[in-house]
Amino acid sequence: MYIFGIGLHVLVAIFFAIHAIRSGKELYWVMILFFFPGLGSIVYFFAIYLPDSKLQHGARKAVSAAAKTFDPGRALREARNAYDFTPTAQNQMRLAAALLAAGNAEEAASTYEACLQGPFSGDLEIRYGAAQASLASGKAEAALAHLQTIRSADGRFRPEQISLLLAQTYAATGRHDEARTEFEYALSHYNSFAVQAEFAIWAASVGDAARAEQLYVELKHTMDRWARHTRDLNQQLVRRLNTAMSSINR
Repeated sequence: MYIFGIGLHVLVAIFFAIHAIRSGKELYWVMILFFFPGLGSIVYFFAIYLPDSKLQHGARKAVSAAAKTFDPGRALREARNAYDFTPTAQNQMRLAAALLAAGNAEEAASTYEACLQGPFSGDLEIRYGAAQASLASGKAEAALAHLQTIRSADGRFRPEQISLLLAQTYAATGRHDEARTEFEYALSHYNSFAVQAEFAIWAASVGDAARAEQLYVELKHTMDRWARHTRDLNQQLVRRLNTAMSSINR
Protein backbone atom coordinates (compact mmCIF):
# COMPACT_ATOMS: atom_id res chain seq x y z
CA MET A 1 0.00 0.00 0.00
CA TYR A 2 1.31 3.44 -0.96
CA ILE A 3 0.42 6.85 0.45
CA PHE A 4 1.65 9.84 -1.55
CA GLY A 5 4.06 7.52 -3.34
CA ILE A 6 5.64 6.25 -0.11
CA GLY A 7 5.18 2.68 1.05
CA LEU A 8 3.22 2.23 4.28
CA HIS A 9 6.10 0.21 5.76
CA VAL A 10 8.40 3.21 5.20
CA LEU A 11 5.96 5.55 6.98
CA VAL A 12 5.82 3.12 9.90
CA ALA A 13 9.64 3.02 9.97
CA ILE A 14 9.77 6.83 10.00
CA PHE A 15 7.28 6.91 12.89
CA PHE A 16 9.41 4.49 14.92
CA ALA A 17 12.60 6.36 14.00
CA ILE A 18 11.10 9.59 15.38
CA HIS A 19 10.11 7.69 18.52
CA ALA A 20 13.65 6.34 18.87
CA ILE A 21 15.23 9.78 18.54
CA ARG A 22 12.79 11.51 20.92
CA SER A 23 13.09 8.80 23.57
CA GLY A 24 16.90 8.81 23.41
CA LYS A 25 17.36 5.29 22.04
CA GLU A 26 20.61 4.20 20.44
CA LEU A 27 21.09 5.52 16.90
CA TYR A 28 21.63 2.04 15.49
CA TRP A 29 17.85 1.59 15.80
CA VAL A 30 17.37 4.42 13.30
CA MET A 31 19.80 2.73 10.90
CA ILE A 32 18.01 -0.61 11.27
CA LEU A 33 14.63 1.04 10.63
CA PHE A 34 15.81 2.74 7.43
CA PHE A 35 17.88 -0.13 6.07
CA PHE A 36 15.21 -2.74 6.87
CA PRO A 37 11.96 -0.75 7.20
CA GLY A 38 9.61 -3.73 7.29
CA LEU A 39 11.44 -6.21 9.50
CA GLY A 40 13.10 -3.41 11.48
CA SER A 41 9.72 -1.90 12.39
CA ILE A 42 8.42 -5.26 13.62
CA VAL A 43 11.49 -5.80 15.80
CA TYR A 44 11.39 -2.24 17.13
CA PHE A 45 7.69 -2.51 17.96
CA PHE A 46 8.09 -5.61 20.14
CA ALA A 47 11.54 -4.81 21.57
CA ILE A 48 11.17 -1.09 22.32
CA TYR A 49 7.83 0.53 21.53
CA LEU A 50 5.43 -1.91 23.20
CA PRO A 51 7.31 -2.16 26.53
CA ASP A 52 7.37 1.69 26.69
CA SER A 53 3.73 2.15 25.73
CA LYS A 54 0.76 2.97 27.96
CA LEU A 55 -0.88 -0.19 26.64
CA GLN A 56 1.89 -2.28 28.15
CA HIS A 57 1.73 -0.39 31.45
CA GLY A 58 -2.05 -0.78 31.51
CA ALA A 59 -1.74 -4.50 30.89
CA ARG A 60 0.76 -4.81 33.73
CA LYS A 61 -1.60 -2.97 36.09
CA ALA A 62 -4.48 -5.22 35.05
CA VAL A 63 -2.40 -8.34 35.63
CA SER A 64 -1.24 -6.99 39.00
CA ALA A 65 -4.81 -6.21 40.05
CA ALA A 66 -5.97 -9.65 38.97
CA ALA A 67 -3.13 -11.29 40.88
CA LYS A 68 -4.10 -9.40 44.04
CA THR A 69 -7.73 -10.44 43.60
CA PHE A 70 -7.07 -14.14 43.13
CA ASP A 71 -4.07 -14.41 45.47
CA PRO A 72 -4.12 -11.41 47.83
CA GLY A 73 -1.40 -12.81 50.07
CA ARG A 74 1.11 -13.50 47.34
CA ALA A 75 3.19 -10.31 47.66
CA LEU A 76 3.53 -10.72 51.42
CA ARG A 77 4.30 -14.43 51.12
CA GLU A 78 7.01 -13.81 48.54
CA ALA A 79 8.50 -10.95 50.56
CA ARG A 80 8.58 -13.06 53.73
CA ASN A 81 10.14 -16.01 51.91
CA ALA A 82 12.77 -13.74 50.35
CA TYR A 83 13.70 -12.28 53.73
CA ASP A 84 13.77 -15.70 55.43
CA PHE A 85 16.04 -17.03 52.68
CA THR A 86 18.25 -13.92 52.40
CA PRO A 87 17.83 -11.56 55.37
CA THR A 88 19.32 -8.49 53.72
CA ALA A 89 18.34 -4.90 54.47
CA GLN A 90 16.66 -4.63 51.06
CA ASN A 91 14.54 -7.72 51.69
CA GLN A 92 13.66 -6.43 55.15
CA MET A 93 12.40 -3.18 53.58
CA ARG A 94 10.41 -5.17 51.03
CA LEU A 95 8.86 -7.22 53.83
CA ALA A 96 7.92 -4.11 55.80
CA ALA A 97 6.20 -2.59 52.77
CA ALA A 98 4.35 -5.83 52.02
CA LEU A 99 3.19 -6.11 55.63
CA LEU A 100 1.82 -2.57 55.55
CA ALA A 101 0.07 -3.15 52.21
CA ALA A 102 -1.49 -6.33 53.61
CA GLY A 103 -2.89 -4.46 56.61
CA ASN A 104 -0.52 -5.98 59.17
CA ALA A 105 0.40 -2.57 60.57
CA GLU A 106 1.76 -3.76 63.93
CA GLU A 107 4.36 -6.07 62.41
CA ALA A 108 5.06 -3.57 59.64
CA ALA A 109 5.85 -0.88 62.22
CA SER A 110 8.28 -3.10 64.11
CA THR A 111 9.92 -4.21 60.85
CA TYR A 112 10.36 -0.62 59.70
CA GLU A 113 11.83 0.28 63.09
CA ALA A 114 14.33 -2.57 62.68
CA CYS A 115 15.26 -1.19 59.23
CA LEU A 116 16.00 2.19 60.81
CA GLN A 117 18.46 0.67 63.25
CA GLY A 118 20.91 -0.29 60.49
CA PRO A 119 22.83 1.53 57.78
CA PHE A 120 19.60 2.94 56.34
CA SER A 121 18.70 4.92 59.45
CA GLY A 122 18.74 8.12 57.41
CA ASP A 123 16.55 6.78 54.59
CA LEU A 124 13.48 9.03 54.46
CA GLU A 125 11.44 6.53 52.43
CA ILE A 126 11.84 3.94 55.19
CA ARG A 127 10.98 6.52 57.85
CA TYR A 128 7.88 7.51 55.85
CA GLY A 129 6.80 3.86 55.82
CA ALA A 130 7.46 3.68 59.56
CA ALA A 131 5.25 6.73 60.10
CA GLN A 132 2.42 5.19 58.07
CA ALA A 133 2.67 1.87 59.89
CA SER A 134 2.92 3.54 63.31
CA LEU A 135 -0.21 5.60 62.72
CA ALA A 136 -2.11 2.61 61.35
CA SER A 137 -1.18 0.55 64.41
CA GLY A 138 -2.31 3.22 66.86
CA LYS A 139 1.13 4.61 67.70
CA ALA A 140 0.40 8.20 66.75
CA GLU A 141 3.17 9.75 68.85
CA ALA A 142 5.77 7.55 67.15
CA ALA A 143 4.31 8.49 63.76
CA LEU A 144 4.51 12.16 64.69
CA ALA A 145 8.17 11.86 65.64
CA HIS A 146 8.99 10.21 62.31
CA LEU A 147 7.12 12.85 60.32
CA GLN A 148 8.73 15.75 62.14
CA THR A 149 12.14 14.19 61.52
CA ILE A 150 11.39 13.87 57.81
CA ARG A 151 10.14 17.43 57.44
CA SER A 152 13.12 18.88 59.29
CA ALA A 153 15.54 16.77 57.22
CA ASP A 154 14.07 17.55 53.80
CA GLY A 155 10.97 19.67 53.29
CA ARG A 156 10.84 18.64 49.63
CA PHE A 157 10.45 14.94 50.36
CA ARG A 158 6.90 13.78 49.49
CA PRO A 159 5.52 17.17 50.61
CA GLU A 160 1.84 16.42 49.98
CA GLN A 161 1.89 12.97 51.58
CA ILE A 162 3.85 14.19 54.59
CA SER A 163 1.51 17.13 55.13
CA LEU A 164 -1.60 14.97 54.87
CA LEU A 165 -0.22 12.25 57.12
CA LEU A 166 0.92 14.87 59.61
CA ALA A 167 -2.60 16.34 59.75
CA GLN A 168 -4.06 12.89 60.35
CA THR A 169 -1.45 12.20 63.02
CA TYR A 170 -2.22 15.44 64.86
CA ALA A 171 -5.88 14.43 64.78
CA ALA A 172 -5.07 10.99 66.17
CA THR A 173 -3.19 12.59 69.08
CA GLY A 174 -6.12 14.92 69.83
CA ARG A 175 -4.28 18.05 68.67
CA HIS A 176 -7.16 19.24 66.51
CA ASP A 177 -6.09 22.87 66.16
CA GLU A 178 -2.79 21.73 64.69
CA ALA A 179 -4.62 19.16 62.58
CA ARG A 180 -6.84 21.87 61.11
CA THR A 181 -3.84 24.11 60.40
CA GLU A 182 -2.04 21.27 58.60
CA PHE A 183 -5.16 20.26 56.64
CA GLU A 184 -5.63 23.88 55.53
CA TYR A 185 -1.96 24.03 54.55
CA ALA A 186 -2.23 20.84 52.49
CA LEU A 187 -5.42 22.10 50.86
CA SER A 188 -3.95 25.47 49.89
CA HIS A 189 -0.73 23.96 48.53
CA TYR A 190 -1.91 20.73 46.86
CA ASN A 191 -5.73 20.62 46.77
CA SER A 192 -5.77 17.01 45.55
CA PHE A 193 -8.78 14.73 45.85
CA ALA A 194 -7.11 12.81 48.68
CA VAL A 195 -6.43 15.98 50.67
CA GLN A 196 -9.98 17.27 50.18
CA ALA A 197 -11.51 13.92 51.09
CA GLU A 198 -9.41 13.37 54.21
CA PHE A 199 -10.06 16.95 55.33
CA ALA A 200 -13.81 16.43 54.88
CA ILE A 201 -13.69 13.14 56.80
CA TRP A 202 -11.83 14.81 59.66
CA ALA A 203 -14.13 17.84 59.66
CA ALA A 204 -17.16 15.57 59.88
CA SER A 205 -15.57 13.63 62.74
CA VAL A 206 -15.09 16.79 64.85
CA GLY A 207 -18.56 18.15 64.08
CA ASP A 208 -17.54 20.86 61.61
CA ALA A 209 -20.44 20.13 59.28
CA ALA A 210 -20.11 23.39 57.34
CA ARG A 211 -16.49 22.72 56.32
CA ALA A 212 -17.23 19.10 55.54
CA GLU A 213 -20.20 20.04 53.33
CA GLN A 214 -18.19 22.74 51.55
CA LEU A 215 -15.45 20.24 50.70
CA TYR A 216 -17.96 17.56 49.73
CA VAL A 217 -19.55 19.81 47.10
CA GLU A 218 -16.18 20.12 45.35
CA LEU A 219 -15.47 16.42 45.77
CA LYS A 220 -18.85 15.47 44.31
CA HIS A 221 -18.18 17.67 41.30
CA THR A 222 -14.87 15.86 40.76
CA MET A 223 -16.35 12.38 41.24
CA ASP A 224 -19.14 13.07 38.73
CA ARG A 225 -16.47 13.44 36.03
CA TRP A 226 -14.54 10.30 36.92
CA ALA A 227 -14.06 7.39 34.58
CA ARG A 228 -14.91 3.96 35.95
CA HIS A 229 -11.23 3.08 36.40
CA THR A 230 -10.60 6.15 38.57
CA ARG A 231 -13.70 5.39 40.62
CA ASP A 232 -12.48 1.86 41.26
CA LEU A 233 -9.03 3.07 42.35
CA ASN A 234 -10.57 5.44 44.90
CA GLN A 235 -13.35 3.13 46.04
CA GLN A 236 -12.11 2.70 49.62
CA LEU A 237 -11.56 6.43 50.20
CA VAL A 238 -14.96 7.29 48.72
CA ARG A 239 -16.62 4.72 50.97
CA ARG A 240 -15.03 6.34 54.04
CA LEU A 241 -16.05 9.77 52.78
CA ASN A 242 -19.68 8.74 52.28
CA THR A 243 -19.80 7.16 55.72
CA ALA A 244 -18.44 10.36 57.31
CA MET A 245 -20.91 12.55 55.43
CA SER A 246 -23.85 10.34 56.32
CA SER A 247 -22.95 10.70 60.01
CA ILE A 248 -23.47 14.48 59.93
CA ASN A 249 -26.68 14.26 57.92
CA ARG A 250 -28.51 12.09 60.44
